[in-house]
Amino acid sequence: MIKSYISVPVFCLFLSLLFSFSYGQGNKNTTFKSQEVSEKDGIPVLIKHLPDWKNKRNSAVLFNNSDDLRKALGERQIFEVIEFIQGTEAVTAQYTEGKLLILEYNTPQASSATDNKIKEKLNNSNERIFYRRIGNYNVFLFDGNDEAAANALFDQIKYEKVVQWLGQDITYLKQQERAFIVGTSSLFISTVLVILVILGIALVLGFTIGVVYFYRRDKRFAAMGKYSDAGGMTRLNLDGFTPDIIPDDLFKG
Repeated sequence: MIKSYISVPVFCLFLSLLFSFSYGQGNKNTTFKSQEVSEKDGIPVLIKHLPDWKNKRNSAVLFNNSDDLRKALGERQIFEVIEFIQGTEAVTAQYTEGKLLILEYNTPQASSATDNKIKEKLNNSNERIFYRRIGNYNVFLFDGNDEAAANALFDQIKYEKVVQWLGQDITYLKQQERAFIVGTSSLFISTVLVILVILGIALVLGFTIGVVYFYRRDKRFAAMGKYSDAGGMTRLNLDGFTPDIIPDDLFKG
């Protein structure tokens, strides 16, 4: 009876040690606890966003500081503009296309600010690095030579998180301001276009009516007979319309 009581806790201790050892072996790719872990298998969500993650999860390296970044990928100039603010995580894995790095920030503002720094740094650098921003992910491919292959690898990475505000959206006023500006601009442009169209139609109609009017007036004047307003009196023929009146007996005496 004593042996049976002793064997139960020993067996439980053995199972706990075995579980801890297995869990530690399955998560040897991280030295810290990730903020987001799958509830089904305990694998960090960031690792699951790697292309072909099931075959890469054991070799992928997860970290949250610059020192581990340099240990995993070596010293590179682009790392000078990468800052691991609180909550930032990254994962890297080796592919045939090159070494892939996914850097995740908690906010789109932080990701966008880092994106601007990275692009500026890449424009002034000779390093062969392929880069793309995907949602809050800043994704790199190092030591690659094929841009098409790099883009194909980037296309497999999906940022699937959705930001939902609790209560009123704090960007509500900015959205309303933008909507007002866009609406006012559209109204102004539409008004100007309507005025220009009406003005164009008026000019075309005015020109057409004027041409027709003057043409018909000239045609009517051409059909009228010659006349004199002198009332039968002698007048100067300045307009050339009045025929010359020369008496036949002017030189007869």
